[in-house]
Amino acid sequence: MIKEGIFHPQLLKVLGEIRHKDMLIIADAGLPIPKGVERVDLGWIKGSPGYLEVLEEIVKVLVIDEAIFAEEALEVSKDLHEKALEILPKGLPVSYVPHTQLKEISKDAKAIVLTGEFTGYTNVVLVAGCAY
Repeated sequence: MIKEGIFHPQLLKVLGEIRHKDMLIIADAGLPIPKGVERVDLGWIKGSPGYLEVLEEIVKVLVIDEAIFAEEALEVSKDLHEKALEILPKGLPVSYVPHTQLKEISKDAKAIVLTGEFTGYTNVVLVAGCAY
């Protein structure tokens, strides 16, 4: 039995399969999942687990080259967005695209991790780096 950290079997499998430049999306409960993209659904009730909680644990184990957010997060979910930026590694390149473009980008994701978050535009595309 895993002693601490992430122990969700499907999420561990996805994290173990991610390679350089693969994209993993941490999303609110409402982000649509494109056909062919793996869905890891963690949400079980409104707000749980929260977007920031899931992001924080994944950042601990994933090498990240870049983060992409929806422009709308800067206004609609400003407080949560600012906290998300604090969780990401210092100096990480961050970019913004319209939410419609983020949904297009999601078609090429390795997987989308749905949280129980009910705050709009709390989605981030994490582009995987390389550990060496």
